[in-house]
Amino acid sequence: MSTNALPLAGLRVLDFGHTVMGPSCGVVLADLGAEVIRVEPPQGDRTRRLGGFGTGFFATYNRNKASLALDLKDPRGKAVLEKLVATADVLVENFAPDTMERLGLGWEQLRAINPRLVYCALKGYLPGPYEKLPALDEVVQMQGGLAYMTGLPGRPMRAGTSVVDIMGGVFGVVGILAALRQREQTGEGQKVQASLFESVAFMVGQHMAAGAIAGERVPPMTARRITWAIYDVFQAQDGQVFVGVTSDQHWQRLCQHFGLEELGADLSLDSNGQRVAGRERIMPVLEKLIAGWPVGEVLRRCRAAFIPCAPVAHPEDLFADPHLLASGTMGETALTDTVRAPLPMTPLHFENTPLTLRRQPPHVGEGGAEVLASLGLSPEEQAALRRDGILTLPDAETEA
Repeated sequence: MSTNALPLAGLRVLDFGHTVMGPSCGVVLADLGAEVIRVEPPQGDRTRRLGGFGTGFFATYNRNKASLALDLKDPRGKAVLEKLVATADVLVENFAPDTMERLGLGWEQLRAINPRLVYCALKGYLPGPYEKLPALDEVVQMQGGLAYMTGLPGRPMRAGTSVVDIMGGVFGVVGILAALRQREQTGEGQKVQASLFESVAFMVGQHMAAGAIAGERVPPMTARRITWAIYDVFQAQDGQVFVGVTSDQHWQRLCQHFGLEELGADLSLDSNGQRVAGRERIMPVLEKLIAGWPVGEVLRRCRAAFIPCAPVAHPEDLFADPHLLASGTMGETALTDTVRAPLPMTPLHFENTPLTLRRQPPHVGEGGAEVLASLGLSPEEQAALRRDGILTLPDAETEA
């Protein structure tokens, strides 16, 4: 394994994130090698205690981070945090508008302590008429047209994961890296913002453009106009499979490998436009053929023909996906004290510096003693803060 430093090694990041948007920004920075310190209240961030589909949020987005569990409403906790800010390169937060300012941790307040700080505020909206409104991933999916494009006509539906929170968090990373690059030239940090609503607008921009060109409102993707004759989910013997034929070469190879030479020789189906017009002739033949094969056979034939295809999978199927397991992009993550599972790391490949799971998602306060020691706080000072309920440290770190 390479001994080269990770790309962001040497950067110190204070991660005030919660739920998904902030922590997803922080975990990308952490995977890339930054020292990311998860700042949370003494009882731990509420994300740790979420149920339902939020059960896995904390474990998924908080690997490779330390935890500093500190009461920022106490003047002694606030003083410790201000010492830490003076040593930081980046701060990430995704609280409701004005929350950080009320805590005395807004951009104008912290730039006085550290003018080189890059302050990333992840919000529902960028500056404008909506900027003080509360927002959630699902709210802006509705507001930005994504739910409309995902659902059936008249039945808007959110996407099946926190796509906007994650997209906003990744845009936050982009903004942070750009601000750090500019800091190299100016010597000064700055505030950078990313948001949920504008992230949705960016994602549906292609549909906005299509509507402007057509001069009419676009239909949902579930009722889309046919662009290619074969771009569908098919029922096989033991499951479902998606097949996409998007070129004339795909069509010829499909016919060759699926035993459809007669259709392949039909000159009235030579072009994509002709195949779209003749779709009612093609689809019943293909549907019947695929229904007689298991998914594995359909995939084998498509891949032999170099045609885009995929099984319709469940998220838990990815635990055993041979490509993910071989690619090195999965990290064996402690989801609870008793459950471990491989989860996807940041999906990037660096030739000389592989991204790995270096540290499990921290327990409340895990790693905090080391952070405070780097600020010059003695074990006795840490013990006093802990005794007064201002600081939480795991027993093992206290003993150490």
